[in-house]
Amino acid sequence: MVNCNPETVSTDYDISDKLYFEPLTIESILSICDKEKPDGVIVQFGGQTPLKLCRALEKAGIPIIGTSPSAIHLAEDREEFGKLIEKLNLRQPVNGTARSLGEAKEVAKKLGYPILVRPSYVLGGRAMAIAYDDESLGKFIFEALKESEEQHPILIDKFLKNAQEVDVDIICDGKDTFIGGIMEHIEEAGIHSGDSACSLPPYTLSPAQQEELSEQAKKLAFALDVRGLMNVQFAIQNGRVYVLEVNPRASRTVPFASKATGIPLAKVAARVMAGKTLKELGHTTHAIPKKVSVKEVVFPFIKFPGTDVLLGPEMKSTGEVMGSHETFALAFAKAYLATGSALPLKGTAFISVKDDDKEFILPLARKLITLGFKLTATAGTHQFLKDKGVQSKRIKKVHEGRPNVVDFLKNNEIDLVMNTTLGAKEISDSYDLRRTALLKNIPYFTVISAARVAIDAIEHLQKHPLTIESLQERLHY
Repeated sequence: MVNCNPETVSTDYDISDKLYFEPLTIESILSICDKEKPDGVIVQFGGQTPLKLCRALEKAGIPIIGTSPSAIHLAEDREEFGKLIEKLNLRQPVNGTARSLGEAKEVAKKLGYPILVRPSYVLGGRAMAIAYDDESLGKFIFEALKESEEQHPILIDKFLKNAQEVDVDIICDGKDTFIGGIMEHIEEAGIHSGDSACSLPPYTLSPAQQEELSEQAKKLAFALDVRGLMNVQFAIQNGRVYVLEVNPRASRTVPFASKATGIPLAKVAARVMAGKTLKELGHTTHAIPKKVSVKEVVFPFIKFPGTDVLLGPEMKSTGEVMGSHETFALAFAKAYLATGSALPLKGTAFISVKDDDKEFILPLARKLITLGFKLTATAGTHQFLKDKGVQSKRIKKVHEGRPNVVDFLKNNEIDLVMNTTLGAKEISDSYDLRRTALLKNIPYFTVISAARVAIDAIEHLQKHPLTIESLQERLHY
């Protein structure tokens, strides 16, 4: 095991018989290979960094165990991968590539805003951003060009608004496949998968949609000649399935999927890479979870003064927790509680949403009143609710004088925050609101899909107390 991070479980004494505490650079790995003379090297379990090393290792004569470097490169090369998608008759968001601001503006003109801008071969969505106009594109493209390694092009996608995002983890041995998990994100597409809560099994997808996602993942695994684990990120917009990206490696979702299903996916994949078949290992269809499990993320915002809690395409989370229950709503409630914040069962909710979200917030506002909550809202949202016959108390935005929403938060007069924004000015104006909610540990939701799930969880919590069981009891290890 080569790992330069002393905090991770993979450095435990019972994980490997020898640990090299060395940086993951080609020089270090070649030096270790020269000493150990390995039969081969597995690069699938270290995230993006080892994938970037596999071609250099292959060139140096080190065998790569599992998926070949050429297949890994094909999945990462946007232009070549686009041809593969077309050949398989699958669908991608319309996209293009650029190596300069001029080229990027041409692509943006062709695709139309909003667009998603990202460099190739980066960790955690580094320098990924959604651009809504030429001005923001100019700002984001500079950062993306700086992060893009070895002159790889910048990837530009048409951004899919109001789309569901889904992760699929699959193991392939060349002849058979095994679906390790289909995980539906709670936040909409556009939030980095590492920052999004997700549910296994999916909480809104039909069996037919899940079957379609499985079949598309299988097609991709066979086409890329995957040996071991692969992760596919899909988006579903208006019933249409789009392939966002393919990672020919273990994803961050593997530990969650393994705990949710009781099947050690990394161990199964490692044995497949070492030559075992899925039939020999007894895994040829898909993992069936006994209960609903929800992964929720943990953020470090409280430790960094001045940081904003808004989520986007660049990953900000530093950890994750998990809740399981017979129902999705209570599984979410458990996961949310595990992040260190509890959903309120009564009190006052604050609502302030952008125009695009007003129709979506209406049923949520009505439900909150049914659950016994009082509503407060800023001018635009308050007027909208009033026009629809929903009572709320109007309070001022931060820049509109005192007392404003931040004063109400500081005085413990608000128990739940739902705030969505669009555009630099709106985001700047509502920054103090989000930061104060964070410091006061008041639950806040910045996307409608997450707010909807939270309100459902509150409804269930009012009727059902939470129960506790150990992972071992549930999975019968």
